[in-house]
Amino acid sequence: MASTPVAPPRRHFVTLGMFIIDMFSFLDAQGAPTGKTLPPQIGGGGTYANIGARIWLAPDRLGMIVDRGHDFPEDVQRKLDSFGTEMWMYRDDPSRGTTRALNEYKGEYRGFRYLTPRVRLTPRDLIDTPLEQPATIHFICSPARAQAIVSEIKESSGWSPTTIFEPIPDRCVPEELPALREVLASISILSPNADEALSLLSTPGEPTKATIEEAARRFVDMGVGPDGKGAVIIRSGAMGAYILTRERGGRWVPAFWRPEDAAKIVDVTGAGNSFLGGLSAGLLLANGDVYEATLYATISPSFIIEQEGLPTLTRNIGDDGAIIELWNGDTPQRRLEDLRARIK
Repeated sequence: MASTPVAPPRRHFVTLGMFIIDMFSFLDAQGAPTGKTLPPQIGGGGTYANIGARIWLAPDRLGMIVDRGHDFPEDVQRKLDSFGTEMWMYRDDPSRGTTRALNEYKGEYRGFRYLTPRVRLTPRDLIDTPLEQPATIHFICSPARAQAIVSEIKESSGWSPTTIFEPIPDRCVPEELPALREVLASISILSPNADEALSLLSTPGEPTKATIEEAARRFVDMGVGPDGKGAVIIRSGAMGAYILTRERGGRWVPAFWRPEDAAKIVDVTGAGNSFLGGLSAGLLLANGDVYEATLYATISPSFIIEQEGLPTLTRNIGDDGAIIELWNGDTPQRRLEDLRARIK
């Protein structure tokens, strides 16, 4: 008798963020070339979020759609596949180029603009694919677009995922606050960074722990999540992350790299995205405890910021024959133990 094929497990984490190839331009404050150059690099908030989850989970537990144009570089393909081919769902379109964007640095100012049309993703893109109806879904967009995404989720029978909403930076302005209020009841976890949170709430000045805590309280009071039982996590760079829920109150989790470790920090691009991928993985590994999950979230960007671009994954064989994954030569488990020891 033929055996019945076993269906693969439902994905735990899927991001609707995009894959982008980043290009770079470096000018001084007067607009003259600095002479610094960087080759094109793998980018996109979705990519970094997916890697943040991959640091903790096997590649068949997560995923994102990568729109692959006719100009998709072979070295990019090899780098992505080095993390596990199952975590990328490629869609090929030979009629268009891969999404590219230019990061323009002029003195201290950083600009960002797309060089090709964007291909935005929605939950409908996941239908009839291995990524359909994951347990957790992450999206980076405006509040209005978040409302459209949530509406599509509600159209899907039997699917009630944990929703992680990362507001897109250029829409974190006071004018967007009414739209944010409308969608918050459908958001499990709201996570702007500190500057974005204060901007949305028209709070002046540089972020401090006091203003960040007040911002989180105001968002929670607006009613995050069904019955107000969601969480707000404000990612605050070197200060760490502040998490607040109505039931359990607030808690600070420090950044993994401390001020004395400044030499370890090379490029913070993608740190916040990877934090949220790590958060999703932490929700699985910590049985849904969002406070505990934030510890896992904090470790993911510690690997992302150690170099320009994505970290390096290698594999060793342990004494028991098990495969040990090393990220930049270290394990996330060791860093998690280090972080736990610091906050006891």
